[in-house]
Amino acid sequence: MKHFPPNSGPALEGPAAFRRRAVSLSQQGQVSTEFLRPDQSLPLLIRPALDGLRLADWAAGNGPFIRSSLAMHGGLLFRGFGINTAEGFQDLIANVSSEPLEYRERSSPRTKVVDNIYTSTDYPPEGTIFLHNENSYQHTWPMKIFFFCATAPVAGGETLIADSRKVFARIDPEIRGRFIDKKILYVRNFTEGLGLSWQTVFQTSDRALVERYCRQAGITVEWREGGRLRTRQVRRAAVRHPVTGEWVWFNHAAFFHVTTLEPGVREIVLKELAEENYPNNTFYGDGSPIEAAALDHVREAYKAETVRFGWQEGDVLLLDNMLVAHGRAPYCGPRKILVGMAEPFSMDE
Repeated sequence: MKHFPPNSGPALEGPAAFRRRAVSLSQQGQVSTEFLRPDQSLPLLIRPALDGLRLADWAAGNGPFIRSSLAMHGGLLFRGFGINTAEGFQDLIANVSSEPLEYRERSSPRTKVVDNIYTSTDYPPEGTIFLHNENSYQHTWPMKIFFFCATAPVAGGETLIADSRKVFARIDPEIRGRFIDKKILYVRNFTEGLGLSWQTVFQTSDRALVERYCRQAGITVEWREGGRLRTRQVRRAAVRHPVTGEWVWFNHAAFFHVTTLEPGVREIVLKELAEENYPNNTFYGDGSPIEAAALDHVREAYKAETVRFGWQEGDVLLLDNMLVAHGRAPYCGPRKILVGMAEPFSMDE
């Protein structure tokens, strides 16, 4: 069994050294940087130091600073820059990285706002969305994910975040090694009335196109009676970050497992469906069940590393999607958080 040390990648500056520099850095006096809490370096808070500073323009001219800060901290929170439209948010994404990506092989309901800018997951406000790295179950995923607060909730509704490097390090080496050796099998059943339809997920009603996409992505397709679809795919549990070289916990093993569902939803699924027909479920890559204790341990590791902060209207949160997982807390009142993803990265790379 292979066991990987938590910091086996290329050495970076220690967090204490960077903290001293980060709080005093001003980028020629245009912005100020600080931490939301003295003991918490995620996210790095960046504010304008000049009136009328346009974030998209500043970002276009400060790419090296953004990239190095993101590699160190995993997340940047831009506050006070006056962004107030989806178009302005889209412009920022293009200036920081690349044009926003289409949301493909979908796992959650979203509403398109403009071009490839979407609402965050359309999920009942009383529910919690478990921490995950966007599309980590896919063959290709976005390296960057952006969130824009158009309407701040009255209470709650934080976008929960956790450093995937720290989650990796916190998981017991024996459990971690078992996941890494066996990998993870994702099984998904598309059943009318339960979750997204396969036509929505793959953005087509052409079975041949679905089969071609899945073949290229290493997904096994099984068409079942009544036009239902079942897919299976095996993915890795942990990967090295292509820039920092650090190991990160990067999977949906806990997120998609039936035991992570909200209690009310889980009760209905377990009562009404046979295990092989659950909308989503996860196993070890060889098809064997994941032990309950292992899943509990992984969920506790996420919980221990969770960071939360209150949204303010106009905030933009930029995450390195491999370095930081995200989720959502329950909330009251209206809440509108927009999402854009950028920079596709493939397992082949």
